[in-house]
Amino acid sequence: MKKLPALILCILLGFTLKVQAQVGGQRGFTFLELPANAKQAALGGVNITAGGHDVNMVSANPALLNSEMDNQLSLSYVGYLADIKQSNLAYAFNNTKYGRWAVNLNYLNYGDFIQRDATGLEEGTFNVNDYTLGITHARQADAFTIGATAKIAVSSMAGNKAVGILADAGVAFKHPEKDFTVGLAFKNLGYQVKTFDDGERQPMPWDAQLGVSYKPEHMPVRLSVTAHKLYQFDIVYLDPYAPGQLDENGNEVKEEKQLGDKIARHFVAGAEFVFSKNFNLRAGYNHLRRKELSLDNGGGGAGFSLGGMLRVRAFELNYSSAFFHPSGATHYITVSTNTSTILKKKSS
Repeated sequence: MKKLPALILCILLGFTLKVQAQVGGQRGFTFLELPANAKQAALGGVNITAGGHDVNMVSANPALLNSEMDNQLSLSYVGYLADIKQSNLAYAFNNTKYGRWAVNLNYLNYGDFIQRDATGLEEGTFNVNDYTLGITHARQADAFTIGATAKIAVSSMAGNKAVGILADAGVAFKHPEKDFTVGLAFKNLGYQVKTFDDGERQPMPWDAQLGVSYKPEHMPVRLSVTAHKLYQFDIVYLDPYAPGQLDENGNEVKEEKQLGDKIARHFVAGAEFVFSKNFNLRAGYNHLRRKELSLDNGGGGAGFSLGGMLRVRAFELNYSSAFFHPSGATHYITVSTNTSTILKKKSS
């Protein structure tokens, strides 16, 4: 049992060398790439080192599972655009015999859609939803923690289902004296065991991520930088049909890929302003999101995110607002508590 996370990590490291990488449009279960809690969303949507006591961050990197998360129960709710809703449940516990574990249940509902026949005649409605169940185990050795998550993902459309079996693996180094963490995570590696209507099998939305978080000793801010999609250097997409700018002779000049933009799209930056253990503010910037979701006439707040944490007695409230599009923001609410504290109060 103690060797399980290390074994899974070694298997995934070998598997990544054989995976054919691709970005956008050709992969299944892409909802697994969405942040499902307020803290991760506030830090830019991609972060594998800012764990602390927030059990939700285990879904970002299983190696973040630690003793501070024991008996933490957390519920999250996300309201996306177009009435798409997401809910998430996370819980961590420690067993004296089998070690430290966490469970995570994530659910997305896309609402009801009108079903029509080939002639356009309305036949009723159908719904579309995605959900996943994950189980995480982690082990700590000195300053290093290694963890792995096994999960099953299901996409359902009008009763027709696609099923995937996936795994995450990660390792984290936490400095024994300083507030300094380095993390490495391999996400969503797996296999689609059932396709929609026996159609073509889709590859999984896997990712390789490397990150670091650091809080200077005398500053109330923790800074994070995370690099993602490390399996492919050039992830820039330029629309071939987008109109270019006109030069002085009236000739159309198409946009070209720039080295700086290729590099910047791999990085997500986040900051936590730690005012006390009961209150902090957060901010993040995701350059890839901004470049892909901005409009031609302006980006608005796309790519930026803001949030905060407030702890009142036994409960902790996290809120964030992430801007995916100039038309509006997505709002995240997470409520967490330590179940052992509540049970002690009831027994007394």
